Amino acid sequence: MWLQGRRKARRARDGGPAVAFFHPYCNAGGGGERVLWCSLRALMHRYPGVSFVVYTGDQGVTGEQILEGARQRFNITLPRPVTFVFLRHRLLVEAASYPHFTLLGQSAGSMFLGWEALTACVPDLYVDSMGYAFTLPIFRYLGGCKVASYVHYPTVSTDMLSVVRERNPRFNNADFISRNPVLSAVKVVYYCCFALLYGLAGSCSDVIMVNSTWTLGHILALWRSPSRTSIVYPPCDVRAFLDVPKCHSIVSVGQFRPEKDHRLQIRAFRKLLDRKGEGPGGRESLRLVLIGGCRNQEDEERVLMLRGLCQELDVSDRVDFKLNVPFDELKRELVDATIGLHTMWNEHFGIGVVECMAAGTIVLAHKSGGPKLDIVVPYEGGQTGFLADSEDSYAAVMETILALSPAARLEIRRNARRSVERFSDQEFEACFLAAVESLMSKLER
Repeated sequence: MWLQGRRKARRARDGGPAVAFFHPYCNAGGGGERVLWCSLRALMHRYPGVSFVVYTGDQGVTGEQILEGARQRFNITLPRPVTFVFLRHRLLVEAASYPHFTLLGQSAGSMFLGWEALTACVPDLYVDSMGYAFTLPIFRYLGGCKVASYVHYPTVSTDMLSVVRERNPRFNNADFISRNPVLSAVKVVYYCCFALLYGLAGSCSDVIMVNSTWTLGHILALWRSPSRTSIVYPPCDVRAFLDVPKCHSIVSVGQFRPEKDHRLQIRAFRKLLDRKGEGPGGRESLRLVLIGGCRNQEDEERVLMLRGLCQELDVSDRVDFKLNVPFDELKRELVDATIGLHTMWNEHFGIGVVECMAAGTIVLAHKSGGPKLDIVVPYEGGQTGFLADSEDSYAAVMETILALSPAARLEIRRNARRSVERFSDQEFEACFLAAVESLMSKLER
């Protein structure tokens, strides 16, 4: 009753309904943030009588600075103002806060952060645009809101379970667990129980949007709500890249997070240099450019470790790091590149892959997830890029691409650029608006 009273007071003050997006890291520069700003832009154009709110945990910045960052990074300007609610307890969803039982800790923390958001502003429609499914029941049952979610990546998946069952060490499966059969069995039970809770929380959503075929399969298995679930491919500003004309650099675009596996890129690049040798067209003609965003101190430390790996492998003179670059610089780097490199295993979608293809860069992506199922697929029977899954295969395919004739490269580029039109901002906005139409029409005027 208290929350309903707060909603009525807010509606009387604003003169209409409000839609709120839960995005604690809205000042970051990743694909999830592009989804947020494009969603807001589309809704603002379509629904002029609705006000919009963004719950963010970013501190030390103003709303104006956040919007200017979106303009510089993504070339996106909102047509009218948005209200920012600055949350004080984002630490509750930081992975570093939970060295053990990280998923459970972050999920419980998201419920407390969601409660802080709800008590600060009670919206009519709540949109989780960052994957915090455990906030959905808070807003639906306590806040009485309509709820929608845009899922970039399932918090838990059958792939994660298989990694633990097979006792494979990865960034989310420590060596001491993978080596111990008892601890591995306990972690499998933990993941199964968590998956059940995750499915119950996610099924609270009135509308569910996912970003790829890979994510769709996992969310249908976990949330079991096929009638409310649809694919809405994330927006990529492909026109900005298609409009530019087309030296040998290899470019990677992706935030400096552990799952992006930049170590694999550097090791594969070293093997490529060994294959090419010295002389004209050899080592001296190749550069690896790693472009990405650093969200926090942990990411910055990861970059230092990657620089150390470059020194260890004697490739420091051939590898450049470009951090938090503005959109125009990103565009220049992609336009000048020969190969666009992607190495994340089971990437949910891969906006960086799409941007590389739109810029006319020949893509070499990981043979899994969204790149394999949705992006690097034949277009009208023609090849649009390449896939690999190991250091040796990446090095071999890069050597193959560099050896292609100009005509063969041009054909692949043309196919790739035509194929990515389906991932444009305009396509995203049309599909996003269609998905939320049923909820928006129910908001009281």
